[in-house]
Amino acid sequence: QVQLVESGGGLVQPGGSLRLSCIASDNGFNIYDMGWHRQTPGGQRELVASITPSGLRYYDASVKGRFTISRDNAKNSVYLQMDSMKFEDTAAYVCAGARSGHSWEYWGQGTQVTVSS
Repeated sequence: QVQLVESGGGLVQPGGSLRLSCIASDNGFNIYDMGWHRQTPGGQRELVASITPSGLRYYDASVKGRFTISRDNAKNSVYLQMDSMKFEDTAAYVCAGARSGHSWEYWGQGTQVTVSS
């Protein structure tokens, strides 16, 4: 069982930046697709960004051009750089992992991000 632990959430003003980190317990991390989801207070969960082992990236339209996902396989880590943040980015951000071709299998506990003036 792969364990994922997120960090880096917090309170930020509109237009500000935050960087989220997620570290995996599995030394086979480099074979997993990794993604960041966010869950709103209403319970809806959406995929924000993902990255394959080879570095191919996906971004939801709502964050494209503002967020950047990256990974460091040597550190078993994936990151989400969030810039030009908006009120609607407020959510719990959850790190997830999956073997290639599988649905998201492994989930972190989430880290809260609040955008407020």
